[in-house]
Amino acid sequence: QVQLVESGGGLVQAGGSLRLSCAASGGTFSNYVMGWFRQAPGKEREFVAAINWSGGSTYYAESVKGRFTISRDNAKMTVYLQMNSLKPEDTAVYYCAARWSIRDYYRSQTYDYWGQGTQVTVSS
Repeated sequence: QVQLVESGGGLVQAGGSLRLSCAASGGTFSNYVMGWFRQAPGKEREFVAAINWSGGSTYYAESVKGRFTISRDNAKMTVYLQMNSLKPEDTAVYYCAARWSIRDYYRSQTYDYWGQGTQVTVSS
C-alpha cells in the first residue's frame, strides 16, 4: 500500500511558476509509474503528465507540453511537477497517482493509488 501526499500548490499570477511535490511512503517507490492529474470545478479529471520507473521516459498532455516538467527522485521517494508560464486555465486541484504499468498512462482509471490533491489557482 502506497500513501501519496502532494504539496506546493497555491495562488500565482498568470505567467508565474509553481513546483508541486508528491511524497510517497509505504511501498517501493521505484516500482511505480507516477502520474499527475488535475480536476477543475465542473470538469472531469484529466491527465497532465506521467513518468516511468527510472525517470527516463516522460509523457505530457498537449495542453502543458513545453510548460510543465515532471521528474522524480527515487532516493527521496518523491515526484515533482514544475509548472512554468502558468495560465488561468491551469487552475485546478492537482493529484499525483501511482501504478505498476506504463500502459495507458493517460487513463486515470488505471492508477491504483492517489494523493489527496493540492489546489493550484492562477489569477489573470
